[in-house]
Amino acid sequence: MPTIINEYQGSLRTRFIHLQSGNKLITDAPTDNNGKGESFSPTDLVAGALSACMLTIIGIKADPENIDLSGLRSEVTKVMAADPRRISEVQIDFFWENCTASDKQRIMLKKAALTCPVALSIHPDIKQDVKFHF
Repeated sequence: MPTIINEYQGSLRTRFIHLQSGNKLITDAPTDNNGKGESFSPTDLVAGALSACMLTIIGIKADPENIDLSGLRSEVTKVMAADPRRISEVQIDFFWENCTASDKQRIMLKKAALTCPVALSIHPDIKQDVKFHF
């Protein structure tokens, strides 16, 4: 049974429907590839999925340790290459200003992030440049 239905809407736009929740997400081709750029591009979703997976895995590891992740955020930069057009690099900077985790916990959380399922699924030719600022 599928988990997502994706429908082409015309004008280089698609609409995802997450079947379990009914949530919807729109994608647009970027302006540098004949699109409107009014929503996430498919390659934006790949870069964003990497960050979201890392944050989720950090949360999974933090919960049993009672680590408060308030204020934890990431900034994502996707770098595209040409010929063929593809993602060449994803840069992620994690910021956590009020980090109360111990040094040992920080190491655990960083390792968990770097080995999240999306990170391990992305082709090795795509550079993952991840920095932690906490």
